Amino acid sequence: MISVTSKSRYAVVAMAELARSGQRPVPIAQIAERRQMPVQFLEQLFSTLRRDGLLQSQRGVKGGYTLARPPEEITVLEVVQALDGRVGEEAAEAGGIWKEGVEALRDVFSGTTIADIAHREATESGAGMYYI
Repeated sequence: MISVTSKSRYAVVAMAELARSGQRPVPIAQIAERRQMPVQFLEQLFSTLRRDGLLQSQRGVKGGYTLARPPEEITVLEVVQALDGRVGEEAAEAGGIWKEGVEALRDVFSGTTIADIAHREATESGAGMYYI
């Protein structure tokens, strides 16, 4: 009833990588290599996220992707819903504990930003944020 696919998980992680890289465009191949993701899969995700206004792309030698807004302003819920649709629609309609579960998930996802994810990853790995 609550459908959050691996597409969303990969997208959130890749967007955290963009947040950690600062405001310069990052080539998709570089993100895929750092995060050990298939480039073609990431291209599909980024295409959707760009159409939904969460990412911007820049062509050319110094091209790549950047976040469309500051990472503090992009929630995990926005990313998930861009890729997986409205989270838990059927569960909310079922009511009871199913509705409560969906509301809890939506609260966590809407209260967590890409900046939070990037910071959490940096803390867990013992590395700081890096800007090039």
